[in-house]
Amino acid sequence: MIDKLEFLITVASEKSFSRAAELCGVTQPTLSAGIKQLEDSLGVLLVNRSSRFHGLTAEGERVLEWAKRIVGDARAMRQEVRTLREGLCGQLKIAVIPTAEGIVSALTTPYREKHPHVRFKVVSASSTEVLAMLDNLEIDAGITYLDNEPLGRVRTVPLCSERYRLLTTAGNPLGDRDKVTWAEVGRIDLCLLTPDMQNRRIVERLIGAGGPELAPILESNSVILLYDHVKSGRWATILPEKLAKTMGAEPPLRSIPIVEPEAGYEIGLVAPQRDPVIPLVAALVSEAKALAESGALGD
Repeated sequence: MIDKLEFLITVASEKSFSRAAELCGVTQPTLSAGIKQLEDSLGVLLVNRSSRFHGLTAEGERVLEWAKRIVGDARAMRQEVRTLREGLCGQLKIAVIPTAEGIVSALTTPYREKHPHVRFKVVSASSTEVLAMLDNLEIDAGITYLDNEPLGRVRTVPLCSERYRLLTTAGNPLGDRDKVTWAEVGRIDLCLLTPDMQNRRIVERLIGAGGPELAPILESNSVILLYDHVKSGRWATILPEKLAKTMGAEPPLRSIPIVEPEAGYEIGLVAPQRDPVIPLVAALVSEAKALAESGALGD
C-alpha cells in the first residue's frame, strides 16, 4: 500500500506517468497497475487518464492529502528505527532560495561535525518551489522567506534578516555613493533575478514604493550569473547584504546600502509540521535554533 501511495504522490507531482515511473524506479505499466490496484481497493477513480495524465479526480485530491501524511509517517518511522539501530545517518535533503545560499554552510558544517554519517543534498529553488517540494515529500527541509508570503502549515525557525545592497563598480551610475535610495536605484540599468523569485518581487515592491516601474536589462535565476556580470564592470544588481559579502565585493566592486525605505525580510528554516519529527530533521531544527541564538548571522 505504501508503494502505491508513493506512486500516486509522484504522478500528481510530475503530471506524467513516464516521468513518475522513472523517479519511482519502476516501469510505466507497473506504476499504472499499482495506481489501478489502489483505485480498486478504495472503490473510486483517482486519476483522470487515457494514454496520458489529465489530473486527479476530486476523490484523488483527497486521497493525495492522506497519501502524503501516511507516506511521510512511514518514512519517519523507518528512519527512527534505523537511527535507534545505527545512529543518525542517511541523506538530508534541503532546498534553499538563491539569495540564502550564503548561510547554508553555517548549518551544515556544525551538523556534520556532530553527525558525521549524514550526507547532504542541497538544491537551489524559488520560495514557491521550496514549499511545493516540502509538501510533496521531495525534501526534508527548506530555507526561505518567513514573513513575506504565506507559508502554509510548516514548522519555522527564524535565522536572519535579509537587507539589501546595490552591487556595482566605482565609476558606474551611483557607484561612488556611500548610500542610495530605492528610488535612485530604480532609475539605473539593473540585472536582477527572474520574476518567479520572491527576492525579485520584494525588490519590485521596494522600488515601486520609491520610484518608477522596474525594467531590468538582464534577468536570470542564477545569482552567480548576476555577480559575474557586475564583475565585468558595466552592470549593477541588487543582492542581500550577507550574500554580497559571501561572494566578495573587493575594489573595484562596491556594495552600497540601499535606504529609504529601510527594508528587512526574515529568512529561516522551514520543516514539516509533523509529530514525531524525523530524527534527521529534528537534529537540523536543533542546529538552526542554536545558530539563531548564537547571533552568528547578525540581524
